[in-house]
Amino acid sequence: MKRIKLEITTLSPLAIAGKKPGSVSEAEDHIPGSVIRGAIASQILQLSNQQTPRIAEQNFTTGGGDFEALFLGDEPAIFQNAYPAVAKIADESNSTKKKSDLISQVVTDEIMVLPATAVSSKTNPGFKPKGNGVFDTLIDRFCADAYNFPYDPSDPKSLEDKTDARVEPYSGFYSKTDDSKIQYKYRSHSTSTRFLTRVGINRRRATSEDDILYSIEVLNESFVENPQAGFKNWHPVVYRSAILVNDTELAQSLENFINQNSGIQNSGIQNSGIFRFGGATSRGLGKVEITATVETVSEDISERINEFNEKVKQRWGRYREVFGEPQKNLLENRTYFTLDLQADAILAENWRRTTVISPQMLCQAVELDDEFSKFSKEEQEDFLKLEVAYSSYNYRSGWNAAWGLMKDIELVTNRGSVYLFSTKQQKLIDKLKELELKGIGDRTCEGFGKVQICNPFHLVFRDELIEDTV
Repeated sequence: MKRIKLEITTLSPLAIAGKKPGSVSEAEDHIPGSVIRGAIASQILQLSNQQTPRIAEQNFTTGGGDFEALFLGDEPAIFQNAYPAVAKIADESNSTKKKSDLISQVVTDEIMVLPATAVSSKTNPGFKPKGNGVFDTLIDRFCADAYNFPYDPSDPKSLEDKTDARVEPYSGFYSKTDDSKIQYKYRSHSTSTRFLTRVGINRRRATSEDDILYSIEVLNESFVENPQAGFKNWHPVVYRSAILVNDTELAQSLENFINQNSGIQNSGIQNSGIFRFGGATSRGLGKVEITATVETVSEDISERINEFNEKVKQRWGRYREVFGEPQKNLLENRTYFTLDLQADAILAENWRRTTVISPQMLCQAVELDDEFSKFSKEEQEDFLKLEVAYSSYNYRSGWNAAWGLMKDIELVTNRGSVYLFSTKQQKLIDKLKELELKGIGDRTCEGFGKVQICNPFHLVFRDELIEDTV
């Protein structure tokens, strides 16, 4: 499988609204995969209908072929959500300050979603140095539940300052740098929005209508590097996404098409950039520039799973030193792993919507459902067991530009949801790599259902906040 990495640079505000029940529309904090998918498909069809020169050379014709394989085939391309690459970084250049200022910069590190088990101070949330720090509670809570002890974490910095030490869930995007010279490894990612107010147009006179105003909430196209500086240095906002394609030649063709039609210089001629995302594109919104790069998918999840299990054993050992031997050793001959939703997921079991990934659903996703269904209930638990789930739900809708109709309102499981499983079967572990690529649930080709096996943030414990790095 090939991955086409996309770097999306915004050139004008993006009007990408998430439709909720009723008449409420709010701007998204990312670019959904369905928006990227629709924009590329629309452009291919438009250029084909216009008989654009060299469109045949790009091998994207509407009469089947590559277009059908990309969007309508049995295994269509997977267009993942684009998350903001603008990170809040501690400015460590001024060593005289007790707390470093935060500056905004575009980073190249992998952008991930914080798990639902991550918590931070209730009074001063966020990563250090501005916040009191963020840590994960999944492993500690699992060990405490095994001993039937309540787990009520507190914020170490607040305890030291003798202030309110309560913590609450902390969500959002984050990245981690591997640069050893940087003290604060973890950075939060976010986007900002603003409202554009417009006047309504009289359809008969084609002039502005009295007393008719409307506002559009948009994602900003630029950001200030250092808000505290006297001179405001503005930069365009960058988002990062990926497209997963099974066929190598098809991936290369799609990469060439995107680069040739997205403002990238080609044969000495500068293209103006024709991809537009979101709504109100006829009013100057949604203009972007996309850079595509093909790479081979070479991720190895076994290292993450082994590291996660090693940490579970270490924490289990610490609890055993304090509380003694438990009634049942839950770690004996079992391998633990987590499914962390990196995007909203549309989950269904027995034709009904759900927010929990059951063992049967997971076996179906990795094509082991026939073997799983033959086991008795005890054998099924021995084969695969859901230890704990942390999830929440929301409702999603949208607009289908191809049909000119509203999309159905879907019940979705929110990104960041965490599912902790245990198993004794190595063949199940071997199939998780493919699950991480293809996702779980419905409409995965539109960016829904992206999962990560054993999110590295689960290894960040409360103890590490004292080290002043998280």
